[in-house]
Amino acid sequence: MTYNIHHANPPSKEETGEIDLDAIVHVIRKENPDLVALQEVDVNTKRSGKGNQAEIIAGKLGMKAFFGRAIDHQGGFYGVAILSRYPLLETSVTPLPEDAAPASEDRVLATAKVKLPGGMVIRFGSTHLDVDSPENREQQVKAINAIAAKENMPFIVAGDFNAVPESSAVRELDKRFTRTCVSDCAPTIPVDKPDRAIDFIAYSKEAPFKVVSQKVIPERYASDHLPVVATLRY
Repeated sequence: MTYNIHHANPPSKEETGEIDLDAIVHVIRKENPDLVALQEVDVNTKRSGKGNQAEIIAGKLGMKAFFGRAIDHQGGFYGVAILSRYPLLETSVTPLPEDAAPASEDRVLATAKVKLPGGMVIRFGSTHLDVDSPENREQQVKAINAIAAKENMPFIVAGDFNAVPESSAVRELDKRFTRTCVSDCAPTIPVDKPDRAIDFIAYSKEAPFKVVSQKVIPERYASDHLPVVATLRY
């Protein structure tokens, strides 16, 4: 699963700033994924309160969590995260480039090594690309592709790419990865009347995966994005 959780602030509660972590937990629990890439996650911020949102969500689900800080925000941190049913090993956070628009919000790729049932070991990553600059997004994907090119194990990357399938950034992604949705991707944003797909799950072309299913979950309360769920067989 990949899910931009909007720091657990439901769009209908944006003016009041209400935080509803249980709504996010409910969405994830219903789909019962093994691995989750989260974006827009708060840790100890003024708007969301004390606590690591990724760890709180993981605790309620019986999962492991790893948070990747992108920026300092309101006295705490803001970034992406990985949730997993299996132990997370060799975790890392890699800053992504933003040469085209250096004033843009910093972006990162968080990754972890995961040993799956049956013994396969994979790299799983969560990312959230630049929202404003197409050139930054393309450069950020090139950086992710360069990391994937050096990886000797199957690599799954998922997240909010802030780019539609026809964009230069997603075309760049497709050079190194296979998206679980290749054509006619169901829209993931805006949540009230979705009209474009910008959230994707993809795996390295060398990985021995086959897509069993791919779907966008029509859950319109918990966040301003719809979550994406894919089942891969190996």
